[in-house]
Amino acid sequence: MNDFREITEDEPKKDTKDEIKKVENRENENEYEDICYICRRPEHVAGKMIRIPNNISICRDCMQKTFDSMNGTGFSMEDMMGIPIGNKMPNISMINLSDLQGMVTNSHRLKKKKKKEQKAPAIDPKKIPAPHKIKAALDEYIVGQEQAKKVMSVAVYNHYKRITARVQDDVEIEKSNMLMIGPTGCGKTYMVKTLARILDVPLAITDATSLTEAGYIGDDIESVVSKLLSAAGNDVERAEQGIIFIDEIDKIAKKRNANQRDVSGESVQQGMLKLLEGAQIEVPVGASSKNAMVPMTMVNTKNILFICGGAFPELTDIIKERLNQRSSIGFGAVLKDEFEKDENILANVTVEDVRKFGMIPEFLGRLPILFTLEALTVDTLVRILKEPKNAIVKQYKKLLLMDEVNLEFEDGALYAIAERAREKKVGARALRAVIEEFMLDIMYEIPKDDNIGSVTITKDYVEHKGGPQIFMRGAVCGYLP
Repeated sequence: MNDFREITEDEPKKDTKDEIKKVENRENENEYEDICYICRRPEHVAGKMIRIPNNISICRDCMQKTFDSMNGTGFSMEDMMGIPIGNKMPNISMINLSDLQGMVTNSHRLKKKKKKEQKAPAIDPKKIPAPHKIKAALDEYIVGQEQAKKVMSVAVYNHYKRITARVQDDVEIEKSNMLMIGPTGCGKTYMVKTLARILDVPLAITDATSLTEAGYIGDDIESVVSKLLSAAGNDVERAEQGIIFIDEIDKIAKKRNANQRDVSGESVQQGMLKLLEGAQIEVPVGASSKNAMVPMTMVNTKNILFICGGAFPELTDIIKERLNQRSSIGFGAVLKDEFEKDENILANVTVEDVRKFGMIPEFLGRLPILFTLEALTVDTLVRILKEPKNAIVKQYKKLLLMDEVNLEFEDGALYAIAERAREKKVGARALRAVIEEFMLDIMYEIPKDDNIGSVTITKDYVEHKGGPQIFMRGAVCGYLP
């Protein structure tokens, strides 16, 4: 009896674990709806699916059409279900299911829509912080660019208030997309990434250089929304309240050579007009282009915030040309060379300047918020090195601390790094390249000697005039050979 009691007490535990796994798999499977393998319609459109081997689902309409095409005598699907096909239709070879490819996975399936009364809002507007809190959070990661951070904080806050605002007194709040202009390496993409992380909303970052007109090699315009849908876990409602950042937007400007078709310039701008304004877009699920093997779904872009960014390298010449038209002679006159050395010349940009660059007026009209980012000075680069939460200096200190070695930087060394990075004219991206250059020998030599306690990077070492200061544990300092 004792043995029987012990067995009956242990076995339910194993059965319980198996049942829990089955329930979890069943719940995970129920999150997604099946898609017809032939017509690619989801279950909520085509109706109940018929499951056949190899995890393939076929709707009743396609199954009936398949039987009708195989049998000219008019047998219906209901008559033949459960009856061997060979007895009804001799001399007909069925489809080999093992040859079918493209089995449906979760990345190509849509999440089921729950009932409205049970569904919570995809993004709670009450959790969106106020503009001053958004800017304070951006200040922890981004140095400088005060005006740009203020503009983005207010625009995003108003955008999510607009989503939940009801139409009262016939007043409907329109969407305010943004166009940010700034030199390379000034933090455009990093600012958008930080903003999306703070707000905890779906974010899709895409490159405009790969977009082409429909029918040509390259990504279709709808692929921009498809990436956002993928970032939202194929949840359409959550994706419809996300943020799309289109980088390198200046690369789709009108081409000056009119002898050939402009498939990646003005035509792409024209195709994005309805996308920016707000419309029902049919996008592929789990893929970047439309084809017969990819399911499609409808996404409304009315509440999607679009942020476009670009360096616009030749825009400075257009601004200087406009400003120099005011030059004259005499006392108090504007000199022609006054703007030649102005690093923040982009701050004087107007919509007309961007139109002359090659952006069509209809496209610019759908980006009402236009702001610029400042060029990075030496002082700003020094602050970028040491102030943000994930500053580069802090990263290298953490790396050496894993070897129980303290790393310090002299102020003169930081300014020397900033000067060398500024000469490369690629913005803050050059900081890591400069540091990697002189930290190579240190990261190679330090793990050899366990007696090294701390290392101090000097200005002479950065300028290749000397070496770093090496402090041994309980000894005086020395120099790395």
